[in-house]
Amino acid sequence: MSAAMPAMPPEYEVYAIRYARMPRQRRDNFLGGDPHEGDMPMDFFVWLVRGEGRVVLVDTGFNADMARRRRRELIQCPIQALAALGVQPGDVQHVVLTHLHYDHAGNLDLLPEARFHVQDDEMDYATGRCMCFEPLRHAYAVEDVIALVRRVYEDRVVFHDGDGELLPGIELLKIGGHTKGLQALRVHTARGWVVLASDASHYYENMAQGRPFPIVYNTAQMLSGYAKLYGAAQSDQHVVPGHDPAVLERYPRWDSSPHVAMLHLPPRED
Repeated sequence: MSAAMPAMPPEYEVYAIRYARMPRQRRDNFLGGDPHEGDMPMDFFVWLVRGEGRVVLVDTGFNADMARRRRRELIQCPIQALAALGVQPGDVQHVVLTHLHYDHAGNLDLLPEARFHVQDDEMDYATGRCMCFEPLRHAYAVEDVIALVRRVYEDRVVFHDGDGELLPGIELLKIGGHTKGLQALRVHTARGWVVLASDASHYYENMAQGRPFPIVYNTAQMLSGYAKLYGAAQSDQHVVPGHDPAVLERYPRWDSSPHVAMLHLPPRED
């Protein structure tokens, strides 16, 4: 008797939702600066994964108060923005926090039913001795970290230690580098395995050229992480960086929205 073929994982829809942006210079986006002057703005995203009756939100963004404090242009509340895709806050079952920087881990109070998934090393980093150093804690917001600790005491946080399956067809990839416990997400779609890099690579250029972003906990992990991202994806064209405005230029838009891209569809041809 021949062995049974393994079941194919489910196929999910994946959306990048831009909720904020800011001007930035190229020299600010590469460790050691960049010899080429010019603008290189930054977009801020959350990502929605849905299918098979499951709704997973990847990161939760920041709110209007944080936008004012950090001088970012808030386009829309990232949680309220889900309504354009027919998703209400109470529909979100799982939230993957790729890391706990202010632009990825706010608004937890707006998700009443979700369980929050975070790496052990990220919680250790955000609450431990490394936060005694201002350069390392600068990108964290203490109120967001405290909000997550409160969810721990409510039994709504799931801790992970390394790579693992979140749900069939959705996998966590521990990368580190940018922060101690940064994780990416691997999602099976109709076009194959898509990897949401989050801040494992802020821009396409960081990973394509092997040039790290300057906010970094461990440079060696960040550099080796680029190969891990590419190795987990169907192809190099299936890796989606965390902050690059080019994402919205490369992928088809949802319902002609200027702020939502469909990552489960092939990128546009230039």
